[in-house]
Amino acid sequence: MSKKVVLGFSGGLDTTFCVKYFTEEMGYEVHSVIVNTGGFTLDELKHIEAHAYILGVKTHTTVDAVKSYYDRIIKYLIYGNVLKNNTYPLSVSAERISQALFIAEHAKALNAEAVAHGSTGAGNDQVRFDMVFNIMLPNVEIITPIRDLKLSREAEIAYLKKKGVDMDFAKSQYSINKGLWGTSVGGKETLNSNGMLPEEAWPTQVTATDSKNIELGFEKGEMVSVDNKKFTHPTEAIQYLQSIAGPYGIGRDIHVGDTIIGIKGRVGFEAAAPMVILKAHHALEKHVLTKCQLNWKDQLALFYGNWLHEGQILDPVMRDIESFFISSQQNVSGKVFVQLMPYRFQVTGIESAYDLMSSKFGKYGEMNNGWTGEDVRGFTKIFGNQTMIYHQVKESGDGK
Repeated sequence: MSKKVVLGFSGGLDTTFCVKYFTEEMGYEVHSVIVNTGGFTLDELKHIEAHAYILGVKTHTTVDAVKSYYDRIIKYLIYGNVLKNNTYPLSVSAERISQALFIAEHAKALNAEAVAHGSTGAGNDQVRFDMVFNIMLPNVEIITPIRDLKLSREAEIAYLKKKGVDMDFAKSQYSINKGLWGTSVGGKETLNSNGMLPEEAWPTQVTATDSKNIELGFEKGEMVSVDNKKFTHPTEAIQYLQSIAGPYGIGRDIHVGDTIIGIKGRVGFEAAAPMVILKAHHALEKHVLTKCQLNWKDQLALFYGNWLHEGQILDPVMRDIESFFISSQQNVSGKVFVQLMPYRFQVTGIESAYDLMSSKFGKYGEMNNGWTGEDVRGFTKIFGNQTMIYHQVKESGDGK
């Protein structure tokens, strides 16, 4: 009986090669699985399934992971206002982790002897997939032909043509990876330290020219409505906001980051809805959370984002941080008002029953209702007492 291998399958060149190599060179029974995290249409998924069976897979499974992707990962990126290097909303990083988790679960369900992915040896994805597979499938072999055979694109194409595979081998000038939490764009401009992607490279073209005011509704940190239109799940709200903000060209940027394998890299991305949501959520938090809540959230979010980026989603410390995030969101409810403009946006204000900027306690820079001038005199004397002692001892020079 042939050994079973579960292959994370996208239908592209690398995973197409993997199917033919496993079936014809290694004698494996291939079970392909595609995990949709918001980047595929129904027609695309049907085409990929048909392609998999033509190649010779035993079974092909399509996993709708959009809601799970949000519930397990994106929700916490919003709670933490996570932007890698203050720029990137971890679009592909988070997506690959979600996909790896589902592929591993599928391999478990099929009791497969091996699990495989089509990553090369040049990027972060290989680490993310391997990390999750090693933890969840400790006794299952991980096979990575593209990485292990050090195959060039030309070598893969030659092999597939020899095997009679009929597919479009033309390489697009720009590589695009679309998902619920943003779209990455790579091209010749991102291979160097200087250069911006041209207008035509961006998947969403700018068609909106007039400014537009929108209202985002949050309940306990989650966006549940846009312009009073309520949704059954936050993923629907994200997709709806993307359809509104995307045509403005909002959320376009190039991220420069440290890869897990120790080199720096650049990638373009467009993430209109994620960027608007993160900034709107953060604005609401600044009104309803205390100084120390905000401070500790910032510190934990920095670690959480970096650790997620490096594939460590299964580390139990991540559950600990997520528990803190959930606790911090209990009062993060209200409305956030945002103005959309071509290539930019601004948060214009918030309304919340939990707003700590309440006029009942005073107006900053104008008046106060909660203390007197004498209270401030006493407070500042005590608050600065230790620093005052330090300077007096320093000036005396004798330490007495």
